[in-house]
Amino acid sequence: MSFFPAKDPAPGDAFACDAIAQLIVPRTSDIGGLEVRRALPSARRRMVGPFVFLDEMGPAEFHAGQGLDVRPHPHIGLATVTYLFDGEIFHRDSLGTAQAIRPGAVNWMSAGRGIAHSERTAPDHRRAGEPLHGLQCWVALPAAIEESAPAFMHHDADALPIETAEGKTVRIVAGSLFGRTSPLKTASETLFADVALVPGARLPLDAVAEERALYLVSGEIEIAGDRFASGQLLVFRPGDRITVTALTPTRLAILGGTAMDGPRYIWWNFVSSRKDRIEAAKADWTAGRFDPVPGESEPMPLPA
Repeated sequence: MSFFPAKDPAPGDAFACDAIAQLIVPRTSDIGGLEVRRALPSARRRMVGPFVFLDEMGPAEFHAGQGLDVRPHPHIGLATVTYLFDGEIFHRDSLGTAQAIRPGAVNWMSAGRGIAHSERTAPDHRRAGEPLHGLQCWVALPAAIEESAPAFMHHDADALPIETAEGKTVRIVAGSLFGRTSPLKTASETLFADVALVPGARLPLDAVAEERALYLVSGEIEIAGDRFASGQLLVFRPGDRITVTALTPTRLAILGGTAMDGPRYIWWNFVSSRKDRIEAAKADWTAGRFDPVPGESEPMPLPA
């Protein structure tokens, strides 16, 4: 997905829970007819572990003949993480990858020194129309491997471990949780999980990662007497054990990992530890020095 400019809203209601460092209300914009809520980066928090970017896409309902059309655009210095709750997106990239992603699966594209990709609704999924809802994140690469070769990984839903007990279902997309480990290979310690809770279910979260956050996709939860509704990012203080209680049917994402090895600069779709590298990427995209995406044309222009 491509970066959009938007202002940060007010942070929301005050809360009493000492375990929560920040509460972030995403800003909302529209990308190609799809409503997108951006929780990271924000004025109050730039990163959680290696996560420098967190979007919730939808939920949306495309009518017959409609769909997502994100034209070819470039990335450097990051890995994109696409995870869907509903619908399908067809990914193509300059490595020659052509991969549909469906609910419960994960697409992990490491840009390294440079990659281009497109994200669209396939023609056969436009005929009758269909819903689309999911998360897309950017994970910054450690500075030592920002210029590594680009790569793409995909794991189907049945390849990702699931922990089910006492009203909770946890799919471990990246990293380890509750004694289960994802097969996804990451460049640094990374945690990403999809959690569904029935009303009354309790989710204990130990300090398994140096930095942790929870994005509430739907439902309502309680933590230490405070209630939180959907569409909020809760960033936890390091080292504390948290217990989340679902008050309604709830869907949430857990994310985090080891703190990044320094600040990251973000401009459009480029992420780097160096400002000069972003300037070079701008010039390379304008000059057509990124490899093209097979089967695609009309790449996005560099923003003015």
